[in-house]
Amino acid sequence: MISEANNLIPWKYTCLILLFWGIAKKETQAQALSLYDLTCEYQQNPIGIDKVSPRFSWKIKTNGRDIRQTAYELRVASDESELKKGSVWQSGKVATELSVLVPFGGGELKSKTRYFWQVRVWDNKGNISPWSEVNFWETALGTSDWKAKWIQLKQAGADHSNPSPQFRKAFELKHAIKKARLYITSHGLYEAYINGQRIGEAYFTPGWTSYHKRLQYQVYDVAKQLKKGDNAIGVLLGDGWFKGNLMGGKHYYGHDLSLLAQLEIELENGEKINILSDGTWKSTTDGPIRMADNYNGETYDARMEQAHWAIADFKEANWTTVQVNDTLGYEQLLTSPAPMVTAQESIKPRKILTTPKGEKVIDFGQNLVGWVQLEAEGKKGDSVIFYHAEVLDKEGNFYTENLRSAKQKVAYVFKGEGLERYHPRFSFQGFRYVKVEGAKETINLNNIKAVVLHSDMAQTGSFNTSDSLLNQLQHNILWGQKGNFLDVPTDCPQRDERLGWTGDAQAFFNTAAYNMNVAGFFMKWLQDVKADQFSNGAIPHVVPYYWKTEEGGSAGWSDVATIIPWNFYRLYGDKGILEQQYTSMAKWIQFMVDNSTDDLWNRGFHFGDWLFYIPNDDRDGRAAITDKYLIAQCFFGHSVQLMINTAAVLGKKEDVDRYEQLLQKVKTAFLREYVTPSGRLVSSSQTAYVLALQFDMLPENLRTQAAERLADNIRSYDNHLTTGFLGTPYLCHVLSRFGHEDLAYTLLMQRTYPSWLYPVLKGATTIWERWDGIKADGSFQNKDMNSFNHYAYGAIGDWMYQQIAGIQALSDMPGYKEFVIAPRPGGGLSFANASLETVYGKIVSNWKITGNEMEIRVDVPPNTRAKIVFPHAVKNSVKEAKGLAVDGSSTMVGSGNYTFRFRLQEDVK
Repeated sequence: MISEANNLIPWKYTCLILLFWGIAKKETQAQALSLYDLTCEYQQNPIGIDKVSPRFSWKIKTNGRDIRQTAYELRVASDESELKKGSVWQSGKVATELSVLVPFGGGELKSKTRYFWQVRVWDNKGNISPWSEVNFWETALGTSDWKAKWIQLKQAGADHSNPSPQFRKAFELKHAIKKARLYITSHGLYEAYINGQRIGEAYFTPGWTSYHKRLQYQVYDVAKQLKKGDNAIGVLLGDGWFKGNLMGGKHYYGHDLSLLAQLEIELENGEKINILSDGTWKSTTDGPIRMADNYNGETYDARMEQAHWAIADFKEANWTTVQVNDTLGYEQLLTSPAPMVTAQESIKPRKILTTPKGEKVIDFGQNLVGWVQLEAEGKKGDSVIFYHAEVLDKEGNFYTENLRSAKQKVAYVFKGEGLERYHPRFSFQGFRYVKVEGAKETINLNNIKAVVLHSDMAQTGSFNTSDSLLNQLQHNILWGQKGNFLDVPTDCPQRDERLGWTGDAQAFFNTAAYNMNVAGFFMKWLQDVKADQFSNGAIPHVVPYYWKTEEGGSAGWSDVATIIPWNFYRLYGDKGILEQQYTSMAKWIQFMVDNSTDDLWNRGFHFGDWLFYIPNDDRDGRAAITDKYLIAQCFFGHSVQLMINTAAVLGKKEDVDRYEQLLQKVKTAFLREYVTPSGRLVSSSQTAYVLALQFDMLPENLRTQAAERLADNIRSYDNHLTTGFLGTPYLCHVLSRFGHEDLAYTLLMQRTYPSWLYPVLKGATTIWERWDGIKADGSFQNKDMNSFNHYAYGAIGDWMYQQIAGIQALSDMPGYKEFVIAPRPGGGLSFANASLETVYGKIVSNWKITGNEMEIRVDVPPNTRAKIVFPHAVKNSVKEAKGLAVDGSSTMVGSGNYTFRFRLQEDVK
């Protein structure tokens, strides 16, 4: 018995070891499952959320394959120490894969309150993640919480275009500070200071919205800027969009700059103090910013600086009491989901050159949007003047004629007190070159730089191939987006325009969403699209709208009302954007119905296929301009189809039925009016066939021959495109869809005008407005319409990501919950590397061809699935590096990293 017992001992230990090893292994697996990139309404730890039920998102990090969330648990508390109890809300364990935009399910939230939240998840392998790091959001003010008054300069009603006014208020705090928030907005732009320190990193606040209907305010945590004892707050205002130059005039929104500021302070002893803008504030216009305007630049006289004007012991002897404007209220005030404009990077000059005219010109090597920043010494009263331009002319001289009336001039007057630092405050410029006049000897390569400004959107996409020209094209697309996404999606950032043209924005949206996280940016702008929609349902040509008369309703421009909301949902998985915009979408559909005769939209003004290529057409009339009403009917059908899709997602069955009937009528009218019995379109242009095919306006039996006619048209132009703003975004997509992949690549890789690579070979660093902004002989296109930073033609980026890299979203599994990786090599490319940071995590699609073998490396984020398609693969040749079984020309995979190799068919080069 003793020997038997002794023999059992090792088995007992073995069992215990195995048990502990299993527990340890499971704990290790659990620890490998973690959460990151937690957001509330697309923002990390936001201050100032005014949604009744804010939405939470998180991403899962794990090393395993095929990992899916099976459940989550959320908990919320107003005190971090109460989180374990979930004192405000506990979701309990919710069995779902939902990890994006999960709504808060608790009771009514209090205004001006910080709430803390955590989440944990379960996966399909039996693992539980640890609780995430503690995150928070802070609610905004309610309308009744506003106590501050709108204040402005004493001389109300006067034209105070210049100079920029300054406002200040001194106050005392008798105890240490526990908490402090500054709620602030303005008519015009503001820059705020507390005790001499600038508040926040944003510029051009409060941003540009439809000011008559919506005005944003910002919230800042300013506890660290305050101190026990004497304090002061100061605010500088600028004209900005509110009353400065907008194309065609000034003062559209108002004549008077105004300030609304509410500083709420809680002291350590529990006392609460509010410092409110009111009649006790002081103001002056005797400051250094003598002129500030978006188009014309800024004049800054450093001799007029009032040193330490935003600190407590500043002497206000020559300052006057402000005027309170009781007619301005709070009803239109709201916080914004959009990222604010910030300084993103700085660029050193590439060289300083002397032009044939003897001009001193700085070349920054990149067409950008922002301003120059100098650190220089100069004599008191001397001025240095900077003029900004995008290009040099064919002789190498500074060229500004394409700016039209915009001066883009920045002047700085030295105070003569050693090293002086300066950059503009309330003006931005679009430029690569800067001409220096005045005390130009004070400027050299080491004391000036260009500061790049744009809305603070994270870059989500990367794209690079074996072709350097294609890589430069992608660079140009990205920089065109940077330059034109400055709070609103503008058409161009340099001439006297800089407006939120709706047609440009809808054409470029899909590409924009590959390059950057544009969710908050477009969520904000779409609210203005809805707010500015005319009573008849038409969408204005530009948003925010400012023209005196109602100008809108153009096909492809007003369709922004349906196109961006649907693609936003498709790419971000946000059903809320469809709910937000649904009534606006429906009103736009009704406008087209109201302007139709027998279901044919044949009335109203249309821009048509803007800036399409018009060749010398002496031979056979092939360059027929695309009929604008044919274009309108195509977009009519497309918008109705998107309305059907949206109504289906929102469960509006009756609307689905009604719009399906309308769509059939629209397509029937199109066939009756624009298609011959043999299937030929009455406009034999590339754009006509592209739109008819992209939007499925033709019955299936006519589509193949229509695609052949499109291909024949392209070949007849020696393999060149002729499309404009509306046809170009879909051109290569249609060719790929109907089996003309090689021709799509031929267009993409075409080097001669008109093509995407022609500007690249001409030295472009952004996308041009025109295919031939600079002609072959070095001369320029029409000076009145010739921007060199105009992103619309950059819409080809959507095709590059979808077809070259193969990263494709699915409408029925939005936000890349499920997606396709289906690269289509061509154009002589030997490799392509791309990635996209989605709401679930990073997708990677890299491929390379070596000899007759192709390798595809794919990263699929946790909680998603992907269909991988192997192009031109020899049957049964696909092998996966870790032994995943593959049967056929495609496979469906869960999350993880995969490497596939296969042989290419003989006829594939």
